[in-house]
Amino acid sequence: MPHMKGGELIADFLVAEDVPYVIGLCGHGNVGMLDPLYERRDKIRMVSVRHEQAAGHMADAYFRVRHQPVATLTSCGPGSANLIMATATAQADSSGFLAITGNVATSQFNRAPFQETYRYAQADFPAAMRPYVKRSYQCTRVDMLPLALRQGLGLVTAGRPGPVHIDVPYDVFQEAADVDVPVSDRATISSRTAASSADVERAAEMLAAAERPLIFAGQGMTLSEAAPELTRLVEKFRIPVVNSPNGFGTLDMTHPLALGFIGRNGAYPANQAGRRADVLLTVGARFDDRSASTWLPGYSWNIPPTKLIHVDIDTDEIGRNYPVALGIAADAKTFLAQLADALEARGFAESRSANWRAAIEEWADEWQAYVAPNFGVSGSPLRPEAVVEGLAAILDENAILALDVGVHHNWFMQYWKPRRPQRMLNSWGFAGMGFGVCGVLGAKLAEPETPCVTVCGDGGFMMAPHILATAVENDIPAVWIVWNNFSYASIRDIQVGMFQGREIATAFRRPESGAPYNPDFAALARACGVDGITVTHSDQFADAVAGAIKSDRPALIDVHVDAEIRPPATGSWQLPPTPHGEPTFGEAYVPPVTGDVNA
Repeated sequence: MPHMKGGELIADFLVAEDVPYVIGLCGHGNVGMLDPLYERRDKIRMVSVRHEQAAGHMADAYFRVRHQPVATLTSCGPGSANLIMATATAQADSSGFLAITGNVATSQFNRAPFQETYRYAQADFPAAMRPYVKRSYQCTRVDMLPLALRQGLGLVTAGRPGPVHIDVPYDVFQEAADVDVPVSDRATISSRTAASSADVERAAEMLAAAERPLIFAGQGMTLSEAAPELTRLVEKFRIPVVNSPNGFGTLDMTHPLALGFIGRNGAYPANQAGRRADVLLTVGARFDDRSASTWLPGYSWNIPPTKLIHVDIDTDEIGRNYPVALGIAADAKTFLAQLADALEARGFAESRSANWRAAIEEWADEWQAYVAPNFGVSGSPLRPEAVVEGLAAILDENAILALDVGVHHNWFMQYWKPRRPQRMLNSWGFAGMGFGVCGVLGAKLAEPETPCVTVCGDGGFMMAPHILATAVENDIPAVWIVWNNFSYASIRDIQVGMFQGREIATAFRRPESGAPYNPDFAALARACGVDGITVTHSDQFADAVAGAIKSDRPALIDVHVDAEIRPPATGSWQLPPTPHGEPTFGEAYVPPVTGDVNA
């Protein structure tokens, strides 16, 4: 049994587990970990950031692309407190990484040394992390590390993924003990849980009897890498699919049966299908308020009378927001393969739902006729559609689009059509601004040969402009497209709509004139050593993006977008007790009491 320091043990464990990166920021609480990483710099790379939140978002995005975890390293007190937003963002979207935080020396616990969280319990930073991680370990001796490391890294990927926290006091990095480097459980823990044969047969029976079957594919589909099984099911049995944003691409979204996002700013065919389906197979989705039009009957769903088959690896999510006709705890990939076999054995007749598919085609044609005139419109500032259309023309199906939080995200949810999974990254559940701004670097580390682009709002970009320096310092050639509408536009629109047009603190203006104000983002980029260009007309956009990607350098494009054009609502969203809004295209549909949804 080797005699080694705690920091050496952690570093050797990460190397043995093929963890390629530790992403973090130095501090006195973790400096004892830096020297072991220096000694192993040919086997594991330390990526230094300028803010701890960026480290978490980069690690999160890396996992979303590769489905393999990396580690973060932060110091005690404020350094690790800055990480919490990123762990919360990852946890809400079932993404994972190993968060290693420093703490004060054990001999100083409860003496209020520099940056100790001590007021209610000694060295109690894990209490701050606990709501936002799957598990928090605090190792107060070196011989406690092997078990925590083995269990912790395995837990990141086991079942429903999520971040795991290991808190290490300063002296534990530096002190030595006789310990073995552990081997994690992640290679030997299988999460491919199957459904019982009785449940599979019941699901197949319900779908075979349906006249208007529909599949709702969420993040669980993506995490399970179930795209081949979903595609087989759709191709074989002609069942249409709607998605949550984190489930985009699990079916090629150019497929005629891929209806798109369902919810307030969803595609019209998706909401039409959702509110009229008679049997709904939901796999790896939880019916959050935005994909369910705040659970208002008739806007996205009518459950019941729609019969819900809800499949998820996490039993806590089954039936959380809607009653189930059949709830199944299972892995998405495994279950879909079982279901396809059962439907094939049963002799599923796609002709039963022929009228359903014909209706969906009509809704798709209506929607296309409504939105098409605004695509291809040239002007200054750019219409939002011009940004979506321009990117679609430039980026191939392999490119990764990391989206930040803001009004721009609504446009991409409505119109973006990934052809593969893990190509569109979203901060969906917790919706932390800065995720796309920073996460695009994690995506690029995960796939260095793939173009990685983030579209981020001007508000979101200013949450983390320091990321430009990190890109230059670490030679990571990502592309930032700043959707510059001189406001926190999504909140401005809510505020203006609720309060008779009165606006305060949501638009960016110069105090003396009231004129729109933002920094010169392109100049800011150039000051950091990043290529920067400003685009004010749609005719300039495609060339700017193509040039940025071709340069293979960090690049930022400041795009001035018309803030007065809003995405059409095809569902609804409510902030109680404020009344909900009505769709701007289409209308809600609640079936008659008889349950006859054809009425």
